Amino acid sequence: MRGSANLSGFALLTQPPSPDSNATLELTVLMPCLNEAQTLASCVRKARSCIERLGLAAEVLVADNGSTDESVRIALEEGARVVSVVERGYGAALYKGALEARGRYIIMADADDSYDFAKLDPFVDKLREGADLVMGNRFLGGIGDGAMPWKNRHIGNPALSGIGRLFFDCPVGDFHCGMRGFSRDAFARMHLQTTGMEFASEMVIKATLLDMRIAEVPTTLSRDGRSCQPHLRPWRDGWRHLRFMLLYSPRWLFLYPGLALMAAGALAGGALLGGPVRVTARVGFDVHTLLFSFAAIVLGFQGVAFAVCARVYALNEGLLPRDPRVERWLGRFRLETGLTVGALIMIAGFAGAVYAFVSWARTGFGPLDPRVTLRTAIPAASAICLGGQVILTSFLLSFLGLRRRGL
Repeated sequence: MRGSANLSGFALLTQPPSPDSNATLELTVLMPCLNEAQTLASCVRKARSCIERLGLAAEVLVADNGSTDESVRIALEEGARVVSVVERGYGAALYKGALEARGRYIIMADADDSYDFAKLDPFVDKLREGADLVMGNRFLGGIGDGAMPWKNRHIGNPALSGIGRLFFDCPVGDFHCGMRGFSRDAFARMHLQTTGMEFASEMVIKATLLDMRIAEVPTTLSRDGRSCQPHLRPWRDGWRHLRFMLLYSPRWLFLYPGLALMAAGALAGGALLGGPVRVTARVGFDVHTLLFSFAAIVLGFQGVAFAVCARVYALNEGLLPRDPRVERWLGRFRLETGLTVGALIMIAGFAGAVYAFVSWARTGFGPLDPRVTLRTAIPAASAICLGGQVILTSFLLSFLGLRRRGL
């Protein structure tokens, strides 16, 4: 059985995919199902008619995710094979279905009659040509009236697809199209983990990171054929997709924001160390801005440190593919080097603190002008904090690297 663990709000599948040796047919048409009695028969019939028209050695497989209506009976009566999936979730149903598939290629789509299973030809052609993943594109194929809410069509999908292309350099125009095909070999190499709606994003991201051959074909989207509420929750599921993409991209979540904060803080702080900066006769920046500038440097470094630690963790756990550049850098990292650098930064900070104390002593420990003393105290305190962060991060990186070096 698959185990699952909750990580930052989504579950992880722990059983590795089945090898390609189980493939005895050319194609499996896979439909995840949760109470789809109203539309399932139509979907299965369309798929079977396409299989017959193309002369394929194929099957229709329904991955039932705990339906309480007549879905299972209908699927069997229409000639589909049914596999029961106990673990709830869109991704869990598709994952178990792909494990049980007998086809060399798998084409998946929802069983709500929004995708046309009678037109699988372009997916089959691209898979036969050697594509590892074939994505449908609803914006190229056509979206029927009422098939996609306005906010999804003009805001959600374009925004999330754009973020996916930006974060991962993914060559896909419709990141979240539910109709897609892939080979069993590609499925095994992806080692997909998530059980929820993030499964769709993970598949595209993993295929991109693994340099798989990705193709895209026009696909139509029709209005959902069911009378009940759709399973999709636009805001909730949109956030889950965005959250997943952020978690899978430590660079954009931690590294780039951290570097930007450090650069902005260093520029502003460097300009203010020598004295106030006047913009106009009435507007200027002084020690208060200096304080926030050095706070940005400290916070930015924390983001950079999180990016490195997250990357090491993801490599160790197999969540991200191996990266020779990162591994070379980690191979050169030494705990002692990090401790030395951190200690030197802290010593500089303590030296600044001592200088500020001596300056105070020279006045007889009387009142001081904060506009003068804070120009020493703020960088000194920040250096002490930053040096401590370097030391603690070095220990954490060394701890995370124990498993990597022991392999």
